Amino acid sequence: MSTSPTRHLDTVKHAAGSPDAAQPWAELGLKREEYDRIREVLGRRPTGAELAMYSVMWSEHCSYKSSKVHLRQFGDKAPHSDALLVGIGEQAGVVDVGQGYAVTFKIESHNHPSYVEPYQGAATGVGGIVRDIIAMGARPIAVLDPLRFGAADHPDTRRVLPGVVAGIGGYGNCLGLPTIGGEVVFDPCYQGNPLVNALCVGVMRHEDIHLAKASGVGNKVILYGARTGGDGIGGASILASETFDAAKPSKRPAVQVGDPFQEKLLIECTLEVFAEGLVVGIQDLGAAGLSCATSELASAGSGGMRVDLDRVPLRDPSLSPEEILMSESQERMCAVVEPGKVERFLEICAKWDVIATVIGEVTDGERLEIFWHGEQIVDVPPRTVAHDGPVYERPFARPGWQDELQADDPARLARPSGGAELRAQVLRLAGSPNQAAKSWITDQYDRYVLGNTVLAQPEDGAVLRIDEETGLGIALATDGNGRYAKLDPYAGAQLALVEAYRNVAATGARPLAVTDCLNFGSPEDPAVMWQFAEATRGLADACRVLGTPVTGGNVSLYNQTGEAAIHPTPVVGVLGVLDDVARRTPMAFREEGLLLYLLGETRAEFGGSAWADVVHGHLGGLPPRVDLERERLLAEILVAASRDGMIDAAHDLSDGGLVQAVAESCVRGGRGARLVPPDGLDPFTFLFSESTARAVVAVPRSEELRFTDMCAARNQPAARIGVVDGDALELQGHFTIPLAELRETHERTLPALFG
Repeated sequence: MSTSPTRHLDTVKHAAGSPDAAQPWAELGLKREEYDRIREVLGRRPTGAELAMYSVMWSEHCSYKSSKVHLRQFGDKAPHSDALLVGIGEQAGVVDVGQGYAVTFKIESHNHPSYVEPYQGAATGVGGIVRDIIAMGARPIAVLDPLRFGAADHPDTRRVLPGVVAGIGGYGNCLGLPTIGGEVVFDPCYQGNPLVNALCVGVMRHEDIHLAKASGVGNKVILYGARTGGDGIGGASILASETFDAAKPSKRPAVQVGDPFQEKLLIECTLEVFAEGLVVGIQDLGAAGLSCATSELASAGSGGMRVDLDRVPLRDPSLSPEEILMSESQERMCAVVEPGKVERFLEICAKWDVIATVIGEVTDGERLEIFWHGEQIVDVPPRTVAHDGPVYERPFARPGWQDELQADDPARLARPSGGAELRAQVLRLAGSPNQAAKSWITDQYDRYVLGNTVLAQPEDGAVLRIDEETGLGIALATDGNGRYAKLDPYAGAQLALVEAYRNVAATGARPLAVTDCLNFGSPEDPAVMWQFAEATRGLADACRVLGTPVTGGNVSLYNQTGEAAIHPTPVVGVLGVLDDVARRTPMAFREEGLLLYLLGETRAEFGGSAWADVVHGHLGGLPPRVDLERERLLAEILVAASRDGMIDAAHDLSDGGLVQAVAESCVRGGRGARLVPPDGLDPFTFLFSESTARAVVAVPRSEELRFTDMCAARNQPAARIGVVDGDALELQGHFTIPLAELRETHERTLPALFG
């Protein structure tokens, strides 16, 4: 409903005089006790505009009201890190990578919108995380996209996946940002709740870091970027704060619509105003839109704020004040600028064809006051909106089925009886949707735009050059295994971390810091909250041991339809640094005669494994054992070997075990490999075990002695298991698979499903 200047407004004065007026608090997602608390905070009933602000800011997506009590561990248990410049609490974490450079990175979710409207949901997920990086003062340089979908052959997956991929590629490609990494996982548990997580990374000099705060009485508040429209009203904030229900009406209007070309202008405009020192504080407009930007800027500042909402440029002039405050229209930012610098700020915006409007100013009070054509419609303490929302200690309990699930050990499953069955199962894994090549997806992304991509998908980790002269670079990887976390959420979260940690180290980079996206079902289910509590505890404990602080991230709850929740899926991103990207290590076997070494200890560990899933459709038992000290040692070995030129290739061992890793390296490099199990290890366990803290490396013969001496000196298990040779993958005495057959099996699956 529109609200014209002459139409009756629900002003602060009117609210104070009509305490019993009915209000749609339940329709806006608030609980009765939350509504009562708002009245207590204000000493009266809220106006319609205030109710809109509290409803979106106190939503699960924005307030973390069910997860805060557990997320505090990331601060309480945070390891000391000299590299950490900005940690949890800002729009993105910032890490010192040397030579005066700082890198900011963060991962977020856009799960629910991407199911409702796959293309726009995914596209605006990319746009939102990019703006978080801009707001820190950095130039965005790359995107990663961890994705989860339902069964690969399900009809609805054919609806959702192509749209999501097109949205990520379309938005990122138009921005001129390479999409360099991520994952794609299929599992029936994600059928009604696909996970679309997006990570962005940016680079800046130390002195360029900017924070979200409104300080300095009289400083102006400037809204710039796209006009505000009706798309995305309550989008991420409310849409992502409840479970899906097939009986409810379509939520398509709640999904934002993105314009990557507008975002590109916004990036360049923002970086120029930063370069000229025109900004005191800045905030992007994402979930909760202006409600979030105004309340968070004011809350983090040293005074209050007055906003004239009728000055906001609109695409739809019929929008009411409540709708303007709740709109999550994309490509918008809010800056706090000193009065003497406003003119220059507006000049730069005009140069980039970016609409910019002064909508308010910082005041000497302690209130956020919003006016509509001179009438006051909001008068609130900003912190109560932005930071002091409800905090729930949800009941949680280990589910009764957990013991039974863990007792269902995969040791009972039939194993291959000979070479022919081993061969068939190797090919079956290589061609399964989760282990198959993802090039049908990644080829839709520009991975090399900007010219600084050194390694990209399908490598273990993506590597980017930061400084052209010195070769300074960073590596990034994201990982997560919902099957492991279903079996044991504590260990599952740690396994997500150590795989990403291992992937970064496999490129030759030293792991520095972590961002996470914690995807779970409904927090109102005690079993789900137990999973969440265990996962956060596991991740915090592991980060402390590995010395990798969590710099920030995202929680996505209510990922379930009815009673069916997704597997607990903590996705972890790890950032590492390389002194010289010329010394990075790829995964491909490219040279004949390289010696293959297996690093780490291999045990009969098949709980949650790809083999159990693909061959038997089984999920049960315990996931692989986590050994954080062994992971740290392996990383040190991989980094040192890469730096000193001892290895030509490295590939971590995870889903599918050794044989999957070797198959991928063979296909990537166009070279075959002959394998022999080390003494005491049977062929089946050798090929398919998913024991952790392991990698396979290709060592030049000239470096073998130096490499093995280093491993021995550090007590790192290292077994010679074969050689890069010929045009086939061979397990001596058991089977041979021509490389052409392996490649065809590995690469045909996704095009056949979606092509």
